[in-house]
Amino acid sequence: MNDYRGLTQKSRLKLLHAVQRVPGRLVQELAEEAEMPITTARDHLRVLEDEGLVVSAPIDTGRRGRPPKGYSPVRRADHSSVAQRRAAAARRRGDVLRRVEPELDHSTSLGTAAVHQLDALYEHLDDAGLAPEIDPEDLTVGLLPCLYEDLIDAERPLVCSVHAKLVRHQLEQTSGPLELRQLHPFVGPERCVLVLGLRGEAPRSSRAGGIDGDSSDAELEQGARRALRELSDPS
Repeated sequence: MNDYRGLTQKSRLKLLHAVQRVPGRLVQELAEEAEMPITTARDHLRVLEDEGLVVSAPIDTGRRGRPPKGYSPVRRADHSSVAQRRAAAARRRGDVLRRVEPELDHSTSLGTAAVHQLDALYEHLDDAGLAPEIDPEDLTVGLLPCLYEDLIDAERPLVCSVHAKLVRHQLEQTSGPLELRQLHPFVGPERCVLVLGLRGEAPRSSRAGGIDGDSSDAELEQGARRALRELSDPS
């Protein structure tokens, strides 16, 4: 699959953040929040929709004429044909890899559905340029946010919030028991760690702290800012 062009521009990340924050809004509202012209927002939304990150649906206003579109993040693969194709392709590639290298098959300890969730998550993060390192034993994912090193400190927490939501949605799109439990942003200058868990079970990782995976946008950004300050001034 192609890399996610939609995640390589700061302006698109800001727009995606606006979509995630309040789903179902019109392009005018999203453009205002993301501080960009409506025409630019339309172009960015088209890219995000073409890549299976955003889905649009008509909104019934009760007026005559073509109804406006509301935009929401893709939470289920069957809401986006692109997301469906990506998930199916990731599953096929993962199955082929496990047949070639059986030691990589963790379906006995995790279950087939969870393994396919990891397939989809790995390809999503890899396509986003985040160099994922998945540990299937303790269910952690190390990330190297190499695309966003040049962002100023004030903008980096927004990136954390966007990607935490994308990980959460990616796990929801592929049916299975894996959930995002914690986000550990900026454990190093260029590194973050995700902690996953099987539904109904305690996390396997003993890593303390972090931000709860089901936190709100504001909480995710606040936690990321705190971690960034601690990284800059460990005292």
